[in-house]
Amino acid sequence: MTAPRHPPPASPTRAARAFEELYEAEFDVVMAYFARRTADPQTAADLTSDTFVAAITSFATFDRDRGTARGWVLGIARRVFAQHCESVTRGRDVVARIRGRRALGTDEIADLVTRIDAERAGRELIEAMASLPATDREVVELVDLVGMAPKDAAQVLGMSSGALRLRLFRARGKVRALADGGRR
Repeated sequence: MTAPRHPPPASPTRAARAFEELYEAEFDVVMAYFARRTADPQTAADLTSDTFVAAITSFATFDRDRGTARGWVLGIARRVFAQHCESVTRGRDVVARIRGRRALGTDEIADLVTRIDAERAGRELIEAMASLPATDREVVELVDLVGMAPKDAAQVLGMSSGALRLRLFRARGKVRALADGGRR
């Protein structure tokens, strides 16, 4: 009796190169995503790192036919941030996070402060949009701040492209009204 034939596993070198390309292409987008949500460089660095750790551990499940790499990584970043918020809110793992933190060097802190400052306008927009429903805020952020195509943003948010476009149209109108209200 012969053993069943299985396709040979993907070359680890090819998979490593593919992940490295994804990392290099999406690092700044993920860092900006977190820089819009926190003014703490260490937190932004930790969340970015956590996102790519989660991405590398599940990289074998990434299917380019189902969406873009950016959408996939930002979906992971959303989950990482939600877990972070839950942890902070409940006070979980505070001691473990402090104990496990690697102190950033002066150059790294300066670079992260620069990135966070660059995202200040995005953070202010997110704060101004606080009155919008959470999904509307995410729609505007992914399409208008991150620059994702509506189709890809719809995949990240788990909704149809049509529903996303309708939400985007309405949310942009509300954002314009907020901006006009702030100028008066």
